Amino acid sequence: MKYINAAEILPEKLLKEIQTYINGCVLYIPKTSAKEEWGSVSGSRKFYQKRNKEIQFLFKNGYSMEALSKQYGLAQSTLKKIIYG
Repeated sequence: MKYINAAEILPEKLLKEIQTYINGCVLYIPKTSAKEEWGSVSGSRKFYQKRNKEIQFLFKNGYSMEALSKQYGLAQSTLKKIIYG
């Protein structure tokens, strides 16, 4: 996070208005853009959704928890969450 002196970038009238609320303190101004959902930028979300659908499909078609655990490298407790969750 970069700190910028408000006096250098804000119009004087706006600066004085802000100073009536907070004077001489640090103020955080959040970004205007909406926060992206987890994994939407990197593609992780789609990857895990596809993997989980494959696991559900295979389980419904007779694959055992043990076989899926070995194939995907996941604990059986994790597989249960994916299949039944």
